[in-house]
Amino acid sequence: MKILVLNCGSSSLKFQLFDMQREDVLMKGLVEKIGSSRAMFTFSGRKGNPVRDVLEVPDHEKAVRLVMDVLVSAEHGVISSIAEVDAVGHRTVHGGEEFSGAALITPEVIEAMERCVPFAPLHNPANIIGIRMARKLMPDLPQVAVFDTAFHSRMPRASFLYGLPYEMYEKHGIRRYGFHGTSHGFVAGRAAELLGKPLSKLKLITCHLGNGSSIAAIDGGVSVDTSMGFTPLEGLVMGTRCGDLDPAVVGFIQEREKLGAQDVDSLMNKRSGLLGLSGVSNDMRELEEEAGRGSDRAQLALDIFCLRVRKYIGAYAAELGGLDGVVFTGGIGENAVRIRASILANLEHMGIKLDPEANAGRQPVISSGRVKVMVIPTNEELAISRETQDVVMALSRRAEGGGEDVERELAGLSLDERRELVLLWAESAEGDLATLAARVNHRLSRALSPAAVRLQLVKMGLVDGEERAR
Repeated sequence: MKILVLNCGSSSLKFQLFDMQREDVLMKGLVEKIGSSRAMFTFSGRKGNPVRDVLEVPDHEKAVRLVMDVLVSAEHGVISSIAEVDAVGHRTVHGGEEFSGAALITPEVIEAMERCVPFAPLHNPANIIGIRMARKLMPDLPQVAVFDTAFHSRMPRASFLYGLPYEMYEKHGIRRYGFHGTSHGFVAGRAAELLGKPLSKLKLITCHLGNGSSIAAIDGGVSVDTSMGFTPLEGLVMGTRCGDLDPAVVGFIQEREKLGAQDVDSLMNKRSGLLGLSGVSNDMRELEEEAGRGSDRAQLALDIFCLRVRKYIGAYAAELGGLDGVVFTGGIGENAVRIRASILANLEHMGIKLDPEANAGRQPVISSGRVKVMVIPTNEELAISRETQDVVMALSRRAEGGGEDVERELAGLSLDERRELVLLWAESAEGDLATLAARVNHRLSRALSPAAVRLQLVKMGLVDGEERAR
């Protein structure tokens, strides 16, 4: 199965095409500065060398068309036709309480995503634009939304409610949602593989540390708490976000600095964190260099960052009632050797003992104590592709397991619907029967089992009784 993953931002579009048989990346790329006459399109395929082009990309429709064209281009393409793509997976930031897992995109699902726009006004509209364009340009493909918030949807109320009047939650949905869920879920699964134990038996703390950072407490594969809240602003000190803050500070700053609500929002999200504390940069590498040259404020920013992470690790270990492993991931978590060492300092009483050589050598396991500390690269695009595949296959399995007489399933097919089935079969050069059935059901808004689809193909003489769909 080949799956195209799209991550649509307000002025950008990232993509990766996966062959899920081996989970290989066939092509990946990025369209930047959408809406500009000098947009940047960068991509790389099997040859590995990136290709860059500057061109006019007036809107997201043009960006999606660029992706489709390069995938099949004579010079750079990795497939002969878009018909070889079996499904499209979309990264979607906020699913609110509407979604607890990935969802096959339908008009009803898009409506539910639009209801979540007030929770993520900068991200969800762009995600929805990308989805609409992909559905317009690839109408025959099953498309799946994968939500950053879904992994945290099973948090108990004691973890996700604020100390506000309960009606604020009931009326407005004000609660802690959490983010980076795709990353936290992915590295938790990899940690279980690395430890050779079932995820259902493990208590883990996963630290996604980058320009945006969050920590999750995971008990038996379930996120029971996480540092980000109603928005990604809560929690750790980040690149440009302030993290946890006494809410009274907001009104105080507004009054003293004569700022409006949008000005304060910009201050907390774009001019605070490591950048605001250091006055130098939000880049961890640059701060380490400045601290090495004697900058007191750069060192202070690093110390505050590490202290906040350490505090959350301690709090979540207490909340979990035990701890089997700590995972570092994200740009900082995977690469900042000295930052990891600083975070883990003085945690031996919790069973966390850093192995300096393993840490410096960037080994997968960097501890020697009872609690295993791991460095695991995240792969959110692969996680999205896996979830997309699961949704498509589950739809096919449900249809196949319905137990209905396949003849009865086919009895209601109109002539036009049979023609559509033939067209989809002809386009599915490498698709298996389950995938073909999923595409047929998506196109016809039906629930035909793979067995029924195969029987119809047999009746039309397109396959014989022993042959698969392709």
